[in-house]
Amino acid sequence: MGILSWIVLGLLAGIIAKWIMPGRDGGGFILTTILGIIGAIVGGWLGAMAGIGGPVGSFSLGGLVTAVIGALVILAVFRAVSK
Repeated sequence: MGILSWIVLGLLAGIIAKWIMPGRDGGGFILTTILGIIGAIVGGWLGAMAGIGGPVGSFSLGGLVTAVIGALVILAVFRAVSK
């Protein structure tokens, strides 16, 4: 998957993660996008290593789910560290 695909997937994962786990975080849209991209990369990589979500080079529903889970974990860690 190209870098643009990771950004788009990360943006989507960040928005979904923020919808699932709402709250007042500093940074707004930019921070949500960055956390979503990091979550997409980490969640997608770990999901691919575990055999969940298909290969890293393809976009799939499983890849989106692992990216959202990764974004949720990254968001939770960010909230714990920032408080």
